[in-house]
Order: sequence, then C-alpha cells, then structure tokens
Amino acid sequence: MKQTLAKQRWIRLIPVVFITYSLAYLDRANYAFGAAGGMAQDLQITPAISSLLGSLFFLGYFFFQVPGAHYAEKKSAKVLIFWSLIAWGALATLTGMVSNVNFLFIIRFMLGVVESAVMPAMLVFLSHWFTKAERSRANTFLILGNPVTVLWMSIVSGYLLEAYGWRWMFIIEGLPAVIWAFLWWKLVFDHPKDAKWLSAKEKADLQAALEKEQEGIKPVKNYREAFKSKVVILLAAQYALWSVGLYGFVMWLPSIIKAAPNMSIVQTGWLSAVPYVLAVILMLTASHFSDKLQKRKEFVWPFLFIGAIAFYASYLIGPDHFWISFVLLIIAGGAMYAPYGPFFAIIPEILPRNVAGGAMALINSMGALGSFVGSYVVGYLNGSTGGFAASYIFMAGSLLLSAILTIVATKQAKEKHLKQPNLNTNIS
Repeated sequence: MKQTLAKQRWIRLIPVVFITYSLAYLDRANYAFGAAGGMAQDLQITPAISSLLGSLFFLGYFFFQVPGAHYAEKKSAKVLIFWSLIAWGALATLTGMVSNVNFLFIIRFMLGVVESAVMPAMLVFLSHWFTKAERSRANTFLILGNPVTVLWMSIVSGYLLEAYGWRWMFIIEGLPAVIWAFLWWKLVFDHPKDAKWLSAKEKADLQAALEKEQEGIKPVKNYREAFKSKVVILLAAQYALWSVGLYGFVMWLPSIIKAAPNMSIVQTGWLSAVPYVLAVILMLTASHFSDKLQKRKEFVWPFLFIGAIAFYASYLIGPDHFWISFVLLIIAGGAMYAPYGPFFAIIPEILPRNVAGGAMALINSMGALGSFVGSYVVGYLNGSTGGFAASYIFMAGSLLLSAILTIVATKQAKEKHLKQPNLNTNIS
C-alpha cells in the first residue's frame, strides 16, 4: 500500500507541478533572447536600460513572496497559482505588443509581482503531499522546470526569433500559461484529503506520516519569531548571493555567446541550452543521494564552490579562448543548479509547518533581490567594460561567499537542534 501511494502521488502531481513551474520560468527568462534578438534595437534600448529591464522582474518578484506563502498555507495554493498562471501568461504576451519602453518597464515589474507567489506556494503545496524522506526529490522535480525550460526555450526561441521576430516569440511563448491554468485547476488538490484518487486508508497513512515528522520540531509562534532565527537569516543571505551568480548567468549567457565571432542567433540558442543539460543531470543526482543519505549541507556548498572556481577560471582564460571559456561556463551553470532540491529541503526539517512556508518565502524573496542585483550588475559590467571578465569575477565572488554561508548556517542549525532532545537532524 505504501508503494502504491507513493507511485500515485509522483505520477499524478509531479508532472503537473513540473509543467507549471516550467511555464513560469519560460515567461521570465525569454527576455534575454528578446534583447539579443532585436528588441533592444527596435525599441532603442541602451545596454544600461536593458540591464535594468532584465533585472526589474526580480524587484517585483521580491515583494509578494511572504504574503503568497501565507495565503498558500492558510487558504489555497491551487487558487493562487491558477490566477497567477493567467496573469503572467497575459503579461508575457503583452511584452510582444509594446512599442514604448516605458510600458515594458511596467510589464516586467508586474510580471515579477504575479509570479512572486508561485515558488513559495509550490513548496508549500509539495510539503502537504511529500514526506521528509521524499522532499528533496520532489523539490528538485519542481525546480527542474527551470533548467529544462531554459534548455528547450533556448533552442525554440532561437528559431522563433529567426522566423518571426521577437514580438511573435513573446506572444507565442506567453499563451501556453493561460491555457494551462485550466488544466492545473482540474488536476490538483491542496491536500491529500481532497483527492478522489486516494483511498481513505492511503489518506490516513499519508497524513499520519506528515504529522509524525512534525513531532520533534520545536514550536515557533509566528513568522516574526521564525524570521529572527539566525539560521533563516543566514540562509536568506546565502540564497541571495547564490542567486546573484545564477541569474547573472541565466540572463546574460545568450549575450555572452552571441558576442563570439560569427555566431548566429540559432547557434546561440543551441549553445545556450548546453549548460542546462548538465544542470538537469546534476540536480537529479544530488537530490537522489541527498534523500538517500538524508544529508543536505554536503549536497549544497561543494557545488557552489565548484561554480565559483569555474567562473574564476573562465576569467583567467580570457576572451581569446572562447571554447575553453564556454566549457567552464557549462560547468558553472550545472554546478549552480545542482543544490536546489537539498537546499529547499532544509527549512521544513528545522521549522514547524505553520512558519516553514513563510521562511521559505523570505529566503526566496532575498533570492529575488540577489537575482535583481546579479542580472543588473552583470549586464552593467558587460556593457561598461566591453567584455565579460569583470562579471565573471563578480559571479565567482558571490558563489564563494554563498558556499561559506551554507556551512555556517547549517552548523548553526545543527547546534540549535542538538539542544532539543530526541530530535534527529539530517542537515549535515
């Protein structure tokens, strides 16, 4: 019965979650291709303005993380994500219709606002359906929508840009989210008790397992108390620095590749997809072993450190050796994505359910600030210096600090847990 239950949840929920987050990521990341494929020229967008537009999404993304997580936990993740799908699909489509850069500022900011609740709401949703022993893998399949989407989007966007131009690329890629909203509504339930495809015994068994894992966690009264936790603060800072490197990479990789001699937009699309192949492999591997060994820290900081080394090595190689530098960027991209599943499994294992969603939202909102800084500063450095060396150093330093903070934060969490009797912590 236990195996049947696990199989049903994975088959019925994970594909839906994966597709939903994939569509969210599609509509935030295709700006990089639009900018490289003629938008900047047509709308007379300078490199500095392009950097601000690329990063403005994350400023909007910052503001509504915690309210979104609170609504998902207290009300309904299903409802929240349904309306978010419709709103972000419409805004993404409108991007292809703008003729004035001022409207583009508004759209990019609002796109961040409506997508801001999706990640924390999804993490809350998965915590209602998957136990601690499964959570790293479940989180990974959610976030896998990120690199997988960039992988195929990089290729498809290249062809759409060549065939139809940047306007139709945004319009075509924005419509699927609106259509998918109604499938999402039909296919998911907020809690196992509402699922008609589970038997009464399966519902009871799953609920008992989820309640049992909360028994050893020290009660936390409210969000304010959780947000003052040193562990939460350190993990928020860690994730902000991690996101500086990651989104500096994601938003500007097409432009970095396009700058190579004799590089077409279709070739740029294919090459931009390569780091995400490695990202998918490493994410699945890291989450599998993190759950199997019930270890978290060991599957986070080493990958961030490898990413830092790869960026620094790419800086040392210089612009005259494009292919060697590109291989190092592949390594950096894959390494930055690998720890997502284990990282987001940490918070539900150290905080009770009433505040875990809010804590994950706070951490994710700080990641949005880091994403804003990363995408803006990397674009600014590339434009002001006329090359990519300075941005490689910037991303390398951010990842190195993030790796160090991971060790410090998980050490704090372990010491905190050791003070609580009969508690088995798995973060180190």
